[in-house]
This record gives sequence, C-alpha cells and structure tokens, in this order.
Amino acid sequence: MKKINAHSLNGFVNYGLVLVFFAVFQTLSSMGMLSNSFSGQLIPICAYIVMALSLNLVVGISGELSLGHAGFMSVGAFTGVIVSTLLQHAAAPTPFRLGLAMVIGAIFAGLAGVMIGIPVLRLQGDYLAIVTLAFGEIIRNVLNCIYLGLDSTGLHFSMRSAAAMGLEEDGITIVNGPMGAVGVEKISTFLAGCLLIVVVLFVIQNMVNSRSGRAISAIRDNRIAAEACGLNITKYKMMAFVTSAAMAGAAGALYALNFSTVIPKKFDFNTSILILVFVVLGGIGNLRGSMLAAAVLTVLPELLRGFEDFRMLVYAVVLILVMVIGNNTQAKALLHRCSGLFRKSHPKEGLDCEQ
Repeated sequence: MKKINAHSLNGFVNYGLVLVFFAVFQTLSSMGMLSNSFSGQLIPICAYIVMALSLNLVVGISGELSLGHAGFMSVGAFTGVIVSTLLQHAAAPTPFRLGLAMVIGAIFAGLAGVMIGIPVLRLQGDYLAIVTLAFGEIIRNVLNCIYLGLDSTGLHFSMRSAAAMGLEEDGITIVNGPMGAVGVEKISTFLAGCLLIVVVLFVIQNMVNSRSGRAISAIRDNRIAAEACGLNITKYKMMAFVTSAAMAGAAGALYALNFSTVIPKKFDFNTSILILVFVVLGGIGNLRGSMLAAAVLTVLPELLRGFEDFRMLVYAVVLILVMVIGNNTQAKALLHRCSGLFRKSHPKEGLDCEQ
C-alpha cells in the first residue's frame, strides 16, 4: 500500500478545511441564519485568504519581505472591473465574465510583478521591503490618475480628467481617477471565492514540493550555499514573486467585483500591512495558519462592534494576546502534547504525520 507522506496529508487537510468552510456557510446562508453584514464578509474573506496565501509564498517560502502586495491586488481589481464591464456590454454570461476577469487580472498583476521584480529582487532585507512599499504606492497613485470610458466608438483613455476623454453622450465612465471604478456590477460569488482558494492552494503546495520549491527554500535558508551549488538566485526568486503577484491579482478581481464602487485608496499601505499581519499571525510559512488568521481577523472587527468606541482597542489587545501566547514555551508544549494525543489515537502504519 502506497504511503501517504506528510506533504500530501497536509494538502488534503487544507482542501478539506476549504470544503467545510464552504459547506457550512453556504448552508447557513441558504437557511437565512447569517446576518446581512456577515454574509457580505464571505467574499472578502475568500479574497483575503488568497492574499495571505500568496504573500506567504514570498515571505514564508522565499524568505523575502514584501510590503507592496496591495499594489498587485489593485492591478487585478481594476483590470477585472474593466474586463467585466466590457464583457457585460458584449452580453457575456456572468460566470464566464467573472472567471475571465480573474484570469486576466492575474495575468496583468503577474506582468506588473515581472516589471517590479527585475530591478527589486536584486535587493535583500530592509531594502527590498522599502522598495516594494514604494512600488505599491506608485501603483496606487498611477491608478488615481487614470480615466477610462466606453462609448459606441470604443475605449477612451486619459490621464488628465474625465472630460478629456471626449466620450459621447451615451458613453460610460469605467474608471474615474481618484473616484475609482463606479457602477460596477456585483458578480462575485462565494463559490468562485472558494474555488479560487483551492486553485491557489494547489499551485502553492505543488510548487513548494517541486524541485523549484526546494530550490527556493534552499535560497531562503542559505543564499551563498545555494549560489555555490549553481542555483540561479534571480530566476527562482522571480518565480515565487511573480506567482504571488498573479494570485494577488486574481484575488483583487474577486474582491472588486463584490462592490459597486472600488477606489484606489482601498489598496494602500495599510492593506499591505493587514495582509502581512495575516501571514505573521498565522505563522510564516504555514498555509493553514494564514487561512485561519485571514478568516478570523476579517470578521473580528464586525464581531466586536458591541464594544463601540473600544472596538479597535479590543482588536489590538486580541492580536497582542495571540502573538504572546503563540510564542510562549508552555503554550507550545501544551499544543505539542495535544497533537501527540491525536497521533496516538490514530495508527501510524502507512502514514508519515510529522509536520
């Protein structure tokens, strides 16, 4: 009987968590047991889970600190909105529009990752973090200056004002500078969000367990030794960075098509830091932890609304307590004992359950 290794077992557990997440909340929603505010959080939760997973590929697997991940999300978001609007006027089916919007959003975000990665990935440490932060802000400010419209003659573009596009009377403005994309048709679905999470998990887990993934991990652990062994440092770092950017672009398209208005300011430095918090809180390099942290921290502010003015104070205290407990030796020992009891209750023959 073929053995199930730890990587495969962990992968199946991650897929199972997504399946349970979808089944439980889809059932509760169909029974009307979820409030409107909580139902509205389901798609953003999926988008933020994908963002956390994609950033973990850079921070946890590649070992580089990126602070401009929201910039790639914004590229995917506005690309997805434009594609969806064009397909809407072509009378394309809604599922096709959503799928194509996420795919093209991922492609454009990946291209942005290539343009940024070529000069940036030669840097290391704090320098890389600062430059990625700068690129994220540059992308946001460029989006603030873009005006894009559509009329019977085709697309119109300007970097000055909406009037400068020269739209016909029946023309529509798709992207209106700092006001962002307005009048967006909300076509994102919870099912599409969960499917995107599964696809991203599949790509990351297979990449990590491949030869390229082992090379990326080797570069993270000891760059000099990896280079001495003949590994192309720039190639493998670029592979992780661009893949992460493409995933963020798909998440951005899913996120943007869940709202009627999307503004560039939403994808600022604070959003990049929030995604980094998901990764750090869930455990750097821990995909399952990133998913759980993104889901919990997305809904936590809503759950704390009963505290009114003290809501964000309680939110900050919860973050501190989780980090303190997570780095406490006694708490870790307790978790290890609990996991040991779980392993004893299951036969080990044919299984490799070591993390």
